[in-house]
Amino acid sequence: MKNDDTDDPTPRGTLPDAETPEAVHLFKQVALLRATHQVRLLAFLAAERGKVLALHVPRGCRFDRTLLDLVASTGSLIRREELP
Repeated sequence: MKNDDTDDPTPRGTLPDAETPEAVHLFKQVALLRATHQVRLLAFLAAERGKVLALHVPRGCRFDRTLLDLVASTGSLIRREELP
């Protein structure tokens, strides 16, 4: 039996860590955050629901170029929130 991801791709999805009336929230305890599939899907979810995506990250977290490009292309859809 061949186990190749391209044979029968399984749909992927994600759920936010929290959701409020105004935002979809994702909490990440990382030093560098990229525009991963999870981040892109949650940005789409937030846009579909008329909300913003709040990325909760530590103070020293850097955004990778891919994420900076996504933030720039989506306007005010994605915002950064610093964790205490």
